[in-house]
Amino acid sequence: MLKPNCIAAFILVGLLVIQSACSGSRESQQAPPPPPAEQSKTAPPPAAPPEVKPMPSEPEPTPAQPTEKAPPKEPLPGKATPKPKPVGPNAALLNPSLAKEKAPAQFRVKFETTKGAFIAEVTRASAPLGADRFYNLVKMGYYNDVAFFRVIDGFMAQFGIHGDPKVNEKWESARINDDPTRESNVRGAITFATAGPNTRTTQLFINFDNNNQLDSRGFAPFGKVVEGMTVVDQLYKGYGEGAPSGGGPRQDLAQSQGNSYLRAQFPKLDFIKRASVVK
Repeated sequence: MLKPNCIAAFILVGLLVIQSACSGSRESQQAPPPPPAEQSKTAPPPAAPPEVKPMPSEPEPTPAQPTEKAPPKEPLPGKATPKPKPVGPNAALLNPSLAKEKAPAQFRVKFETTKGAFIAEVTRASAPLGADRFYNLVKMGYYNDVAFFRVIDGFMAQFGIHGDPKVNEKWESARINDDPTRESNVRGAITFATAGPNTRTTQLFINFDNNNQLDSRGFAPFGKVVEGMTVVDQLYKGYGEGAPSGGGPRQDLAQSQGNSYLRAQFPKLDFIKRASVVK
């Protein structure tokens, strides 16, 4: 049988055990701890800065040296050097003695003008000397860039003073004898102008109307406009008769100064661009 002291000790131990159990149950009911924080991803280590290579030091600017001119280019062997284009009129135009070719029995000449083109037909038998002179002048290029410097409405259109005074000087005394008048100065007929008997040189005129009053005065037609007479009708007539009788060009100045005078003082004049023998 247990002694009272032992019983008391057992009771005391039991009470301590019960108290201990009760206090452990209280601790377990506390609010749960917050969920563990999400582990942050480990950031990659910062990249090393790019390697910077030292720049070479810029050289000191040197003073500009005078540039030497390149030597002239020498022509390559085997290649012909192009010849410069001749300046000035055809050399033949400075030598009227070369105008001695006989004209064909019949031929045509095309006049290309600032108003358009027309064609003249020449029959040598009508005025042989005149036809020969005209034929040679056309073939030499004499009438290229030549003005219709005297155009009178209802009468005629005159031309034949060259644009180069040097050429005019050579032809001033290159006269041919007159031909007998075998044709009439009808509309479209082409005739040499004269300063009296046997003085024909280079100047011509085209009749606008029937000017048969000229037939008895030694004006012998050698050809006729057969195509494009309406072009001839359109030639500028505004200046009228030449000075001093009218407001047109002075022939002496046209002879001595050429086209520079005509174009500067009479800009509305029409010109022959080119005259050529055609089939």
